[in-house]
Amino acid sequence: MRALAERLPREEFFRSGHPLCPGCPGGTLWRLTGKVLGKNSICTVSASCLALPSHVYPSALTTPSLYLSMSTAPAGITGVSAALKVLKRKGRLKTYEPIHIYAISGDGSAADIGMACLSGAAERNDDGIFICFDNEAYMNTGIQRSSCTPLGSWTTSTLKGKTEKKKDLPEIMVAHHIPYVATASMAFPEDYVKKLEKGRDMGCGFKYIHVHSPCPTGWRFPERKTIEVSRLAVECGLWILYEVIYDQYQITYRPKVRRPVEDYLKTQGRFAHLTREDMEKIQRQVEERWQALE
Repeated sequence: MRALAERLPREEFFRSGHPLCPGCPGGTLWRLTGKVLGKNSICTVSASCLALPSHVYPSALTTPSLYLSMSTAPAGITGVSAALKVLKRKGRLKTYEPIHIYAISGDGSAADIGMACLSGAAERNDDGIFICFDNEAYMNTGIQRSSCTPLGSWTTSTLKGKTEKKKDLPEIMVAHHIPYVATASMAFPEDYVKKLEKGRDMGCGFKYIHVHSPCPTGWRFPERKTIEVSRLAVECGLWILYEVIYDQYQITYRPKVRRPVEDYLKTQGRFAHLTREDMEKIQRQVEERWQALE
């Protein structure tokens, strides 16, 4: 972490005093994203938990941002990138420094309500970085299931546990053959920063980063344990850190010894109803996923 702090600029683009819940990893995501993309950046934000810091007065974000409907953050990337090209062509934008366009959206917006909009921006290969903040449910409206809610998870609309698998949105984005797709976790900030820098420095094209984002409120664990839960998800292999550069896969972190999935599931009240057989089923799915990636 010290090396990371020395490498990033000291200037802050995300102020304290934001209205995110205690223990939410969103504050860390906003802060690191601001430091990597800098003052010459424009953000489009879909209606979500993560929109609160930037659009509840006074804004915690010091750079320009657009607050959009739940489905249209990718369209924001499309519109802003097109507008910048027109301004440059007409000579009305005279800066030679790159302006970084990015969107932040929750999993419900990205994988469900805004899926068509996201797919369209990716298919057109619009210029920008799309960051999905995946807390695995509609947390901002009452903890309802999304298609990114994992198998077996309790939500207020799956009281006995979700019976369907989690939608693999990163792999759907890979199928669009965009320049860059990556997964990340706030328990591994160096990994996230490196991936965001790669997306920033690749130039034109659509880049996608999917961030695993434990929610103490919706997942039912103490707010002080957010990073511990985040790290456990990676160490047990349930959340795999990898990147895909022009369709070429690379795993960016391999646990020396993968911990049992049970260690992760037992930290959260949303999985308290799972039986031994349920956990063994999830463990088998983890092993199959690793084999497929390797």
